[in-house]
Amino acid sequence: MDSWPIGVFASVDAGLGVAWDVIAELKLPTIQLHAPHANKRSRSDAESFRSQLDQMGVQCTAVFGGFEGESYADIPTVVKTVGLVPPSSRESRLQEMLEIANFSKWLGCDTVALHLGFIPHDPSVDGYAEVVQVTQKLCDHCGDQDQYLHLETGQETADGLLEFIQQVGRENLKINFDPANMILYGTGEPIEALERVGHHVRSVHCKDGTWSEQPGETWGAEVPLGQGDVGMEKYLRTLHKIGYLGPLTIEREIPQDPERQKSEIGQAIDLLTDLRSKILG
Repeated sequence: MDSWPIGVFASVDAGLGVAWDVIAELKLPTIQLHAPHANKRSRSDAESFRSQLDQMGVQCTAVFGGFEGESYADIPTVVKTVGLVPPSSRESRLQEMLEIANFSKWLGCDTVALHLGFIPHDPSVDGYAEVVQVTQKLCDHCGDQDQYLHLETGQETADGLLEFIQQVGRENLKINFDPANMILYGTGEPIEALERVGHHVRSVHCKDGTWSEQPGETWGAEVPLGQGDVGMEKYLRTLHKIGYLGPLTIEREIPQDPERQKSEIGQAIDLLTDLRSKILG
């Protein structure tokens, strides 16, 4: 595969990312896939999806888990509902992630990813050790299948994420770096964060956003690629500097307006194509 193939975050049925039928229209070589609902995660489903992707000439580079009951309504709600951090749903969600890892394996994909949730910043606080343990269990299951687990950035500072990775202590635990999330959550300047965590970055999102007036307390705003505060040329130059040459996966989640979504993704493809040519030659 060429350096920096452009891809898109896509979905079979979960309503996040572009719809399945749009993948072929975009004519991109890679996708990250939001895991389908539980009734579409059998081995035969995975093999069917894999056959469709093969026919389209598309490689799935990561399968993202998500859960019933998660809400991104505001930052306090994310803290309570997202990922494997909330104790009441942790065990059932772990089981679901193990199933998603199996689905990913059958799909021929060596990477599983998720928003783990808001990890406490201090390793000594109540609950931190339990989040480390559940992450180790998931990493070990993935490792047994020669898979990586990617944590998406946003809910932790760069230093908090580095500390957590060290605490988990698994070689197959990596980062899916999303620069806009650092801005949306107010957890740090994305280029500085990328330079800090770059040696763990194995996949990325290309997404843009603007800071809120109260970073860390209220949401920033997601905007079309190139119109926010990330600085796309600087972002790609920093990816080049850290040696990242994997897929550039566009994430633009406005499923309520698929035509606008498709148009903005088209503009993002043009922008990334121009920048890739400028930086890689």
